[in-house]
Amino acid sequence: MRITLIQDIIFWADKAANLQKVEDQLILLAGKTDLVVLPEMFTTGFCTDKLQLAETMEGETVQTLQNWAMKYKLAIIGSFIAIENGKIYNRSFFVFPTGRIETADKRHLFTFGGEHEYFSAGDKRLIVNYGGFNILVLVCYDVRFPVWSRNRNNEYDLVVFVANFPQRRIIDWDILLQARAVENQAYVCGVNRVGVDGFGIEYNGHSALLDFKAATLLKFPGNKTSIQTAEINIEPLQLYRHKFAVSLDADEFEIK
Repeated sequence: MRITLIQDIIFWADKAANLQKVEDQLILLAGKTDLVVLPEMFTTGFCTDKLQLAETMEGETVQTLQNWAMKYKLAIIGSFIAIENGKIYNRSFFVFPTGRIETADKRHLFTFGGEHEYFSAGDKRLIVNYGGFNILVLVCYDVRFPVWSRNRNNEYDLVVFVANFPQRRIIDWDILLQARAVENQAYVCGVNRVGVDGFGIEYNGHSALLDFKAATLLKFPGNKTSIQTAEINIEPLQLYRHKFAVSLDADEFEIK
């Protein structure tokens, strides 16, 4: 499966500009990749206090994503600000090339940044099957919580973290991505933004694609827009899990 990571700036609270920029990128990627991963809140930036930007599942962002996926024949991962039954969510999505969309909401809200004051937490994980891989999609701060991303009984092969992870803590991001790969025996994809947001917070990227031993498959430059693609294969992962079957000794538990 060919996977493309887009590390880019996000125009603050400007859906139209962000949607146009992403489509310009997808046009160039059509036929060259199977899966495109965008940063967290790719249409707005981390606008935790601009609730008027929230959209329903019938809104412009979802409809646009579905049209893109079908038109350019690829799958798309990211997150956006959603509203449902009067509650606001940081909603991750996986859009299939058929236009079908599956979603889940960010579990761990970033209290330090005030996200919990406006957003509601999710209670389920998004795992889909695509391109021969079972794929788990999580959002930014979720990377710090290994229980939520735990790969129970090898239920996923690739975990994707979409993020707005600030420069001041970027060393944490680098380490956590590696840890999630090793402990879960899975490929790890982390896509972070670059630039400065409306709160003056700086982001410097460090997006990465790692294999199941935390070896680097794609490494992105700091503070630069970059689009990179790599191909990952399921067979080496399955062989490694067979030879070094850590999952056989894992603890049993339930998440409530």
